[in-house]
Amino acid sequence: MDWKSLLSTLTGAVIGITATLIADRNRWRREEGRHALEVRREVYTEFVSALKEAGEEMRAVALGDHRSESARDAAVREAVRGTGLYTASERLWLVGPPQVVAASNEAFHRMRAIRDAYARGTAVGSAEEASLVGMRRSAMAQMRRLMREDLGFGPLGIE
Repeated sequence: MDWKSLLSTLTGAVIGITATLIADRNRWRREEGRHALEVRREVYTEFVSALKEAGEEMRAVALGDHRSESARDAAVREAVRGTGLYTASERLWLVGPPQVVAASNEAFHRMRAIRDAYARGTAVGSAEEASLVGMRRSAMAQMRRLMREDLGFGPLGIE
């Protein structure tokens, strides 16, 4: 029996199997990375959309007439609850990298500051509202910049 040819055949088989396993593992990692990126993109879009919707809903309530402070407070808080923002925020906390979660949390808290101001009776167009909206816009711009960076997109340069 020729041991050299048998050993060569076995060595070739081991190399072939190993190369196939490595290629399959690398393909799996790429697919997992693409899937994770798509999940984050979806979660980011959901959160930003809910944050924007909450702002619009609160503003609409603040522009309305309310019989009492408690009615205004309840209406503003309900406007935010109805947007799905809290669920979107929790999803982001589960899948976002730390810098995006921190920035989104800052934008969320800036939105809540506006909510609380409207609930207290702050008027749309007032100096207090303008200041709060400016801080929220700044926080949202930072959040979007970090989200775009995480997703592999360059800066917009328009915010």
